[in-house]
Amino acid sequence: MKMMLVLVLSCVLGVSADGLHEDIGFLGCSETFGEVMYGLDDEELWFADFKRGKGVDPLPDFVQHVTYGDDAYQQAVAAQQVCKQNLENSRKVLKDFPLQQDAPSTPIVYPRDEVELGQKNFLICHVTGFYPAPVTVVWKKNEENVTEGITTNVPLFNADGSFNQFSRLEFTPKEGDIYSCSVSHLTLDQPRTRMWSVKVSQPGVGPAVFCGLGLTVGLLGVAAGTFFLIKGNECS
Repeated sequence: MKMMLVLVLSCVLGVSADGLHEDIGFLGCSETFGEVMYGLDDEELWFADFKRGKGVDPLPDFVQHVTYGDDAYQQAVAAQQVCKQNLENSRKVLKDFPLQQDAPSTPIVYPRDEVELGQKNFLICHVTGFYPAPVTVVWKKNEENVTEGITTNVPLFNADGSFNQFSRLEFTPKEGDIYSCSVSHLTLDQPRTRMWSVKVSQPGVGPAVFCGLGLTVGLLGVAAGTFFLIKGNECS
């Protein structure tokens, strides 16, 4: 039985005659994990990073979006204290049933945009189906650990009560580079890893070769015909 006390707040706000927007607030906790998140229209706008002791705005600076005040993190800490106390009370009532643990899937790694050499892009690593949260994600480039340009979102709930989580790595593609995303979880003896290498599709050369060969043969044929025509006129 998955023992997780969760409070989900969701409302739909009408902002214009042309459409509606969905504003989402989420609060959840367990013995080892806590989450407070705010979002709008399936975009994560802000979440509390309790390990680093601060609020995080995951969207890039050039995107215009709602921002939250400095006191948002303190409110999140207070909400977690209430959540954990409610969880403790619920466990006593339910006589502390044992928790179920589910291992994460093997990560899936893919680029956000079409890969172009020398153009900045994002690699996305997605893992799902694990319980409890969170997982630990480690990126490597050519077997060397990467620590810069990484953004990992808070775990999100699946319909079955398990979690999924995304991690993004900003990178500049260079042909031959090999990246990897490794995921660790308390259910795993060793991390699960997915490799991804920079490959840029090149246009095929076959048609060009055949067209060039055909043109060359055609020109030789014209030259040979012209030669024999001139010789024939000389003989006559």
